[in-house]
Amino acid sequence: MRLLTTIAALRCYLTKRCSQNQLAVLEGLVLDEMTSWYQTAVGLIPTMGGLHQGHLSLIERARQENSTVIVSIFVNPLQFAPNEDYERYPRTLELDRQLCEQAGVDAIFAPTPEEMGIAEKSIKESRFTQVIPPSAMISGLCGRSRLGHFQGVATIVTKLLNLVQPDRAYFGQKDGQQLAIIKRLVADLNLPVDIVACPTRREPSGLALSSRNQYLTAKEKEQAAVLYRGLQQAEAAFKVGVRNSSKLIAVVQQEVAMVNSVSVEYIELIDPTTLMFLEKVEGEGMLAIAARLGSTRLIDNIILRDRQPIIAIDGPAGAGKSTVARQVATELGLIYLDTGAMYRAVTWLALQQGIAIDDECAIAELVNQCKIELTPSQDLQSPVRVWINDTDVTQAIRTKEVTSQVSAIAAQSAVRQALVKQQQIWGKRGGLVAEGRDIGSHVFPDAEIKIFLTASVSERAHRRQQDFQKLGQPQVSLEELERDIAERDRKDSTRKVSPLQKAADAIEIQSDGLSASEVAMQIIDYYQQRLS
Repeated sequence: MRLLTTIAALRCYLTKRCSQNQLAVLEGLVLDEMTSWYQTAVGLIPTMGGLHQGHLSLIERARQENSTVIVSIFVNPLQFAPNEDYERYPRTLELDRQLCEQAGVDAIFAPTPEEMGIAEKSIKESRFTQVIPPSAMISGLCGRSRLGHFQGVATIVTKLLNLVQPDRAYFGQKDGQQLAIIKRLVADLNLPVDIVACPTRREPSGLALSSRNQYLTAKEKEQAAVLYRGLQQAEAAFKVGVRNSSKLIAVVQQEVAMVNSVSVEYIELIDPTTLMFLEKVEGEGMLAIAARLGSTRLIDNIILRDRQPIIAIDGPAGAGKSTVARQVATELGLIYLDTGAMYRAVTWLALQQGIAIDDECAIAELVNQCKIELTPSQDLQSPVRVWINDTDVTQAIRTKEVTSQVSAIAAQSAVRQALVKQQQIWGKRGGLVAEGRDIGSHVFPDAEIKIFLTASVSERAHRRQQDFQKLGQPQVSLEELERDIAERDRKDSTRKVSPLQKAADAIEIQSDGLSASEVAMQIIDYYQQRLS
């Protein structure tokens, strides 16, 4: 692991690292473009140091999804007001370095303020360019008491994204306002990075992990846990039908008031994307709290969703996801969202129009101009009919030609961005069963039920052969199917864009020797247990 303190060293490291990875691909005779993408993928975790298990969970996620993981450690003076704790903020670089090395981080970038172009003199005289998020997003919540804080965050995060140019950057949900602002920043400035939100990590008491927890005594940590208890009480009220903002806030206030030493700064119900205040939760709301315990300021939040549950089923090709998902949706009265069919439809259209599979520019144009529709069908074998540009392609997208090319299409950034955006719009209403390669880890990371369905290569090849026979397709040998499936597994698990992986909170089901109905019943039983 390298410790880098200058921008020049960082750029040199990234250039060299990328070259080494590309050379390794060539030396290994792995010439597949998707694999070479993965081997140069970079993940960034911006921090201010004082690392804890929350940061380590971000590193773990980044390690799973990228070849190179960079952690930045920079106590940003721009986000501290004159009366805040900039001087005494925890600075534990040596301990942080050890934790990063143990977690498999490739490099730490730990610059000084001067290296980042914001020396004390330039701050006082405002002699540097700043990034200013929308005023409506920075004027409420923490922005009321921390004037200039989010401008400072946005400025340094933008600089870090420009310097590292990562494929993904990882942030915790605990800082919900910051997360929403950074997502908006990336969208508005068209920055080519995927912002990955990761769940809040907590101490056994429920207290959200934070570098500032180091300021608290053992007794104060026990007292501070009341913040999360208050949020939990509101969540319980929400689950039995309370939707009004004032009532939910009152529930939190009542719980927090039981600890006299905690001074509440705000409790608000807001839209987690726009940060606008909500009178009641109609789709999704974030209940956020900030409070002081002595001189220590603490924040926390919880997401409240008023929607039917989502079941996300991931797994490798040929594991039986589609068949199982259809049965689960039928039994539970949910909608089957056939995301794989969407990628197949785009693949079919590209082949029909004679577009080369590796012509990403042409395919980007295609996917952003086409219209895909999924409509219910009475046919139990094909319960969802698939239309693209008003053409019914339900059967056409299941041919061997489409199947052999769909991974290459699905790995393209523009395709996934366009289709995931559409899927997430459908997902806001909930009540879905969706299956694919990254449904639980990327498309619906907040799905209530996550399943990773898998099977051996030989089992999947046998099932695929049977599917071809039922559809009247030409006979293919088991040996050829096994080779195709193994190759597709490799491509799906090593692609740069949303690689196939089991979500951390997913239940794995090995389906060898099980019928689709038996697997479906396992999922239904789990669903009913979770939601009872």
